Amino acid sequence: MGLVLKHVVQKKAGTWHYRRRLPRDVAALVGKNEFKRLLGSTEREALRNYPKVNAEFERVVVDARRGNTSASPASATPMELHRMAELRARELAAMTVHIGGRALPGSDPDAADVIRESYLSRQSDAAGDEVEGRAVAILSSGGKLSRPAPTIEDARKLYLKERVDGDINETAKTGRVNRNMEHLSAAGVGKDRALTSLTREDARNVRDYLVRDLGMKAATVRRYMNDVRAVINLGMTEFGLRDTMANPFQNLPIKGAEASTTAASDERKPIPEAMMAPLRQRIEAHAGEDLWRIWRMVEGTGCRLGEVAGLLLSDMMLDAPIPYINLVPHPHRRLKTAGSVRRVPLIGDALKAAREAVKAAGKGPALFSSYGRLRGADTASASLMKHVRAITDDPKIVVHSLRHRMEDRLTLAGVSEFDRNLILGHSSGGMSERYGGPDARLEVAERGLKAALGVGKRPRQKPRG
Repeated sequence: MGLVLKHVVQKKAGTWHYRRRLPRDVAALVGKNEFKRLLGSTEREALRNYPKVNAEFERVVVDARRGNTSASPASATPMELHRMAELRARELAAMTVHIGGRALPGSDPDAADVIRESYLSRQSDAAGDEVEGRAVAILSSGGKLSRPAPTIEDARKLYLKERVDGDINETAKTGRVNRNMEHLSAAGVGKDRALTSLTREDARNVRDYLVRDLGMKAATVRRYMNDVRAVINLGMTEFGLRDTMANPFQNLPIKGAEASTTAASDERKPIPEAMMAPLRQRIEAHAGEDLWRIWRMVEGTGCRLGEVAGLLLSDMMLDAPIPYINLVPHPHRRLKTAGSVRRVPLIGDALKAAREAVKAAGKGPALFSSYGRLRGADTASASLMKHVRAITDDPKIVVHSLRHRMEDRLTLAGVSEFDRNLILGHSSGGMSERYGGPDARLEVAERGLKAALGVGKRPRQKPRG
């Protein structure tokens, strides 16, 4: 009785193989038309390996359609291809290969030769699979095939994964990192350059390209160089290169950078008091209910927009003696710094908006179902900005200006810098140095917010007479 499984063929040499055409849309994304894997040299081996290989096919299709093509041969770096091949080589090494009357593991030199010959025999009718071919080479060499050196592209992908994915400003940060890489390529430092080959001359060439060819101001060049340095630093650390190279972008002099740097306080400005009423009226009348509640909660707490938009129902502690938001990281929404993990009191209209949001959310889990997802804050920001621009065309007034407004109100209310940082989450996370526990910090934050919002103040009495 022959083996009857879909997408399985037996070669003349007697080995069994999984061959399946990829859907047209997936083939365009991953750069190949067919998915092929060796199943074994006997029917029994093929039956045992079929479910795993078939599941791998399905995973390739799903990942490609979700946009996760970084691990596909078409877009993978040489180092990524090698890592995928190492995994495949381990699978091949665990297979059983029958030679004459002997049953040998795939790691045995004789068995490895049979697997290699089987792979080579099927290359005449179609282009080879890079991962499979490298896996066979790793197996044949006894695992001694060296791993390619990490490149700038490897460092970029790692940086996006570790430092940007899930960030509240993910889209903007991703765009900036990618623009940096484009500038490097334009300056002659291509993405396929090995990190260890980077030189100080490369760094100067990139700097000079930004200044001379793109006409960037010194402060802008410094920001770009800081971003590049961060990408290279992470790559050096995670790829184990600290002992073999120095970061050539470290301490790179940029003439005029200090003198031309725009103060952070000048990049955005608080929303003027006279503009608040028209903005609130506009958003209440024209934005959706969720956006209106998000605006009120940001306005009344000084939280970042992404912190509020990404809240879960489980973050809302409305029945506590002091109602508060428990700001913690989530897979769909990271927090900016360690100090961003905090309890934020809810007072006045912000508390009212929070109660409305909890009621509207039902069983959740997201407090705002349209925005409590990866990159949901970008959608909320874009929608709210349309309403902000309907009221003002001042480029320095944006949704984030609500946070600057709260910082100004805290300052004018006499709240100390340490306590302002506690409320706004500016710190490095060392709040316990002054206040021992979360309850004490919550009380301090409540006092500060009440002072800023004028809650609990007695009305000024008119003089008699």
